[in-house]
Amino acid sequence: MRHLIQRHPIAIRTHFAHSLVLTYALPAEVLRPLVPPALELDTYRAGPQEPVYGFVAAALVDTRALRPAALPARFGRDFLLTGYRVFTRFPTPGGRTMRGLRILRSDTDTRLMRFGGNLLTRYNYRLARIASAVDNGTLEFRVDSADGHADLTVRADLRGGPASLPPRSPFVDEHAARRFAGPLPYTFEWEPQTRSVIVIKAFRTQWDPRPVRVDVDRLTFFDHGPLAGTRPVLANAFHVAGVDYGWERGVLRGENGAPR
Repeated sequence: MRHLIQRHPIAIRTHFAHSLVLTYALPAEVLRPLVPPALELDTYRAGPQEPVYGFVAAALVDTRALRPAALPARFGRDFLLTGYRVFTRFPTPGGRTMRGLRILRSDTDTRLMRFGGNLLTRYNYRLARIASAVDNGTLEFRVDSADGHADLTVRADLRGGPASLPPRSPFVDEHAARRFAGPLPYTFEWEPQTRSVIVIKAFRTQWDPRPVRVDVDRLTFFDHGPLAGTRPVLANAFHVAGVDYGWERGVLRGENGAPR
């Protein structure tokens, strides 16, 4: 019966001191097996003769005063979080389609978040050593995962104006890239016990992610598991800072998208 409490039953609020999201493009056929029933892979194609891509986001977030929404900020805790999500779509009755992210893996720097997150969600939190710092206009995250399967070292240049797209990005322009900037309005999780989708809606203020230039020294996520041996291409990198953010309680929907 554990699945009954893993439906994100508590609304959460926090403040993003920094959020850095790296979006990687892979052939759509590589990512489709990672998408559970009811969801569809969110894809992009630059033109009729171009390949069809799906996308995985590597998100690194410095959260402050994270707490249940009913509590004031002084009761919150600060956490460093990293996660890997695949971009998906969820068709619902009446022709509406929700765009969101499906969790592949999450890491945190504290046992409290690992325990609470895995008790109340299906985010698959693991414990890691995570460090974040800003020095002379450069934001750096370093992640050393316990199993070595999600190590990451990245530096983002926060100085100057918006950066150009990475050299091999499949996007034709920044407008197309921004649609896959992440986070998206929704997070989806599949509940096999009831063949349902748990939909978690995000709340955010002043959301204007800025494209930044990044140097990625280590990234081991694509060396293990179902994506081992793939050749992901950095498609975009976006940064936001000083944003109030939150997640509403999860809502259960059937495979056809109708509320349950």
